[in-house]
Amino acid sequence: MYTRGSDDERLDALFHAFREACPAPEASPNFMPDLWQKIEARQSPSFWFGRMASAFVTAALAASLALGIYLALPANSSYYAPSYYAQSYVEALAANSSPDTPEAIYEPIRYEFR
Repeated sequence: MYTRGSDDERLDALFHAFREACPAPEASPNFMPDLWQKIEARQSPSFWFGRMASAFVTAALAASLALGIYLALPANSSYYAPSYYAQSYVEALAANSSPDTPEAIYEPIRYEFR
């Protein structure tokens, strides 16, 4: 609603239109509990899903940081890991002498019964 006139008159007209559109709430002892009930009634399940998702993301971040710190610790110490974890993948393959020929790979297993 636009009226011609001074700024004060236009501001008064705006406040009057606001008072008509939004009546003042009644002041009663149950005002705040009723207000919270209305707020909680409007909260949808997606709000709770968002809160749970945020909690899971926080937990995943904490677990990632803990695992990262654990993996950053020196592995040479016998307190943190046994010695067989200290060797590389290539060293472990070299230590395990596997047969290189197909005949040795497909050789039947011989088991003696006693």
